[in-house]
Amino acid sequence: MNVDSFAIQQQRSLLVIKIVAVLCSLSAPADCHEQTVTTSDFADVSMQSCMMGAPQLADWMKQHPSERLAGWRCEFGARQSRGA
Repeated sequence: MNVDSFAIQQQRSLLVIKIVAVLCSLSAPADCHEQTVTTSDFADVSMQSCMMGAPQLADWMKQHPSERLAGWRCEFGARQSRGA
């Protein structure tokens, strides 16, 4: 591993990327809510894939056919340290 890839790996370990979907019920279209679809803790989510419409959204929607994807956003933040 070269120095540049090590630095990128370090940054990724400090940053969490969250995909937040806006979902509406097909039976009640005005009934919408926000749902965290995944985070970079659980899936391979990069900033670029999140901004372009991460494949995780398509996978999640296949598992939830009663909802319509009205939109999504990416949230970026520092990883929360976990207490011992």
